[in-house]
Amino acid sequence: MAERPSDRQLDLCGTPCPLNFIRCRLTLETMNPGECLQVDLDPGEPEEMVVPGLRRDGHRVDVERRSDVQVRLMVICAGE
Repeated sequence: MAERPSDRQLDLCGTPCPLNFIRCRLTLETMNPGECLQVDLDPGEPEEMVVPGLRRDGHRVDVERRSDVQVRLMVICAGE
């Protein structure tokens, strides 16, 4: 994925499920279609729960593995 600047950022490392998904969703509800939200998450269950949930909501989600302990999502807001 080409590096693009994000409009908003969330650092949710250490945030448990489903709170991390809820925070992503609430932030995206305040954003305009086409804006980019950068989300840093723990790998494993947080990634497995958040990515499909955001895609089900219609957002484009690109996943970048930053290290063994961090995953970065670049989420393009779909709007309503």
